Amino acid sequence: MGMLKEFKEFAVKGNVIDLAVGVIIGGAFGKIVASLVNDIIMPPVGLLLGGMDFKKFILILKPEGVDAAGEAMAAVTLNYGMFIQNIVDFMIVAFVIFLAIKGINNMKRKEEEAPAAPAAPPKSEVLLEEIRDLLKK
Repeated sequence: MGMLKEFKEFAVKGNVIDLAVGVIIGGAFGKIVASLVNDIIMPPVGLLLGGMDFKKFILILKPEGVDAAGEAMAAVTLNYGMFIQNIVDFMIVAFVIFLAIKGINNMKRKEEEAPAAPAAPPKSEVLLEEIRDLLKK
């Protein structure tokens, strides 16, 4: 029973829940970035390169054929176009994360630079100052 209690305490800690939320949001963000790259960025790039689609760039290492038993064998390919596509996806994700972190750091820096409002002196100090002023008179 103690192990179940320990697991419950671990699972409901803030950092574990934050991590789970981060993973879920990261997965959804990955889909958005993949769509940005595949649907917005790569079509014009492919058009500039003569209508080429990077995903179709392959190197056939072994063509498809039929084995000795008469069964069809798929071609063995090196899909370097998909690799290029994944590099572009990564670069865009890394750049967007860089911009987000830079923005967060700028906001934190501005908060630190803003002077804190001076705290009101304690009531006892105010009373002592008033007594001092009265004694001076």
